[in-house]
Amino acid sequence: MLAWTAIALSTLQLSAQTTRQEMMDNPRLASGVYLAYPEPVDAPTPAPKGYAPFYVSHYSRHGSRYLISDRDYQWVTRLMEQADSAHALTPLGCDVLSRLEQLAPLVDGRSGDLTPIGERQHQDIARRMAEHYPQVFQGERSVSARSTPSHRCAMSMAAFVESLKSVAPQLHIRSEISDRYVRYLNWHSDASNRFTNLNNGPLAEEYRKFEARQTRPDRLMRALFADSMYVVRHVNPHDLMWGLYWIAVDMQDVETDVTFDDVLTPDELFDLWQVINYRFYVGSANHAEGRGIVMANAAPLLRNIIETADEAIARGDVAATLRFGHDGNVIPLLALMHIEGFDAAVSRPEQVYRSWCDFRAVPMAANVQMVFYRNHAGHVLVRLMHNEREVSIPVATDLFPYYDWQRVRDYYMGQVLPAAESLYQDTQAHTKMKDLH
Repeated sequence: MLAWTAIALSTLQLSAQTTRQEMMDNPRLASGVYLAYPEPVDAPTPAPKGYAPFYVSHYSRHGSRYLISDRDYQWVTRLMEQADSAHALTPLGCDVLSRLEQLAPLVDGRSGDLTPIGERQHQDIARRMAEHYPQVFQGERSVSARSTPSHRCAMSMAAFVESLKSVAPQLHIRSEISDRYVRYLNWHSDASNRFTNLNNGPLAEEYRKFEARQTRPDRLMRALFADSMYVVRHVNPHDLMWGLYWIAVDMQDVETDVTFDDVLTPDELFDLWQVINYRFYVGSANHAEGRGIVMANAAPLLRNIIETADEAIARGDVAATLRFGHDGNVIPLLALMHIEGFDAAVSRPEQVYRSWCDFRAVPMAANVQMVFYRNHAGHVLVRLMHNEREVSIPVATDLFPYYDWQRVRDYYMGQVLPAAESLYQDTQAHTKMKDLH
């Protein structure tokens, strides 16, 4: 019997993933992939009678971070300082400059680093994991933790492991950071890279025009600059608007009282966010014209998840497999696993947000967890979670949110993976980190 009710409800929820009004009510959502991890509010559904958890498989994006480059802060600050020297700023412009200068020593030299907030996110996720599944972490069981070579991913792993070890000090945890694991932790095929290239790929011109339509900096320039001729001669309004957008949305990820919430209006945030949402959709999700080639990037990861689960089930002494990577890995994994509408296939950029939202898919520290349960007869069930929220997949069950593991395994190994792996020929690991802004 299929859990029609659960699947129908999730489909209704995600068929229109967001609305303009939702973002007007909560402009922070316009931060997209910079949204700080939203803590879960629901406790896990109790396991069916006779079943107990014994293994957790986990993949997570790194936690909250600073902007990718120091230059992302510096060039905006420098431009505003030059305008101030020319007496071209309004009172708001002067105030924005003051905040940028206050922020500078905090972010200097931190390009792409995990912030203390990001560290706590992973500590809290690990703590909740141990609290929810104490049977999994009892005794001297083993845990494998692996990260891409990215510092923020490695630091996320360290924070997670440290927290888990503080709750269950007897665990044998092996942490590894290596290019060796990029072949499934952060894999991208050449074919998908060609499709997703927004500089010269097949969607580049459409993207350029969409970004131009959505970027309307005139009001912002009038609010910041008292001298319109100074703007004409010295300011690129398009670039400055985007520079301030990135700084503003990242403030929730940084331990500071500095904010830029008054710089962009909710309407402007919504317009800019649609561009970024489309950019991440093209780059990592299931754009209709990609015909599955981008979400197929998660095939090595999904295969690893299944094969390590098989090993854990057979061995009996493995508590957890922990993996740490990037937004560009969680997004295709959600799509390839066909989790609650994240495989939506649309094409027109102005329509994407109605079917797919980056802030729902990959806030900072976004994660996919599979928790395995077994009864005395050895029968195995699995419960899937996205950001610690129970989710559905298109596999028959009469125990939602619990699924028969063999059915889940047969679905992914028999249908999903063969179809995904047939889409590409090049199976070499791409060690270059693909991490959009």
